[in-house]
Amino acid sequence: MIYSTATVPVNPEGETRLTRAQVWTGLELKARDAREFLPPGLCTRCDIVEESTTHIVREATIVNQDLREIITFESGSKVTFFQATGPREGAIVNELFEDEGGALQLRFYCYLGLRGKMPNGPEEQAEQAQFDGDKGYKAALLSTLKRTRELLAEGRL
Repeated sequence: MIYSTATVPVNPEGETRLTRAQVWTGLELKARDAREFLPPGLCTRCDIVEESTTHIVREATIVNQDLREIITFESGSKVTFFQATGPREGAIVNELFEDEGGALQLRFYCYLGLRGKMPNGPEEQAEQAQFDGDKGYKAALLSTLKRTRELLAEGRL
């Protein structure tokens, strides 16, 4: 199994300050269209195919892999991406929370397996290293916050 986590401060020194509501809006927009929020070229297609009061279903192509995700929202705090189809199975979570000092943080964590691959085999180990690396999910968190700041500056939040 692949378990990865990363946490970044929402408002590091020198950056435009974001409120919880602004970051939450950014996370909702990211769930609806990841192309605007992930590093350039990672997501090339993102379509909402179902929507209800509790979840959305999207079909996307991320890192050249087609997938279907069921995405649930815990208003103001957590977005969970359940991997319904594609190379991975499991869940990816983006969570907003305050640390012990009251500073707003954005955390990613996932618990995933690779369909059709040996648990903890070479493919999962390579995926684990990729997720934990410099271009992994920490980069996606930073990209999400950067894009949220851009949308705020453009008056779109």
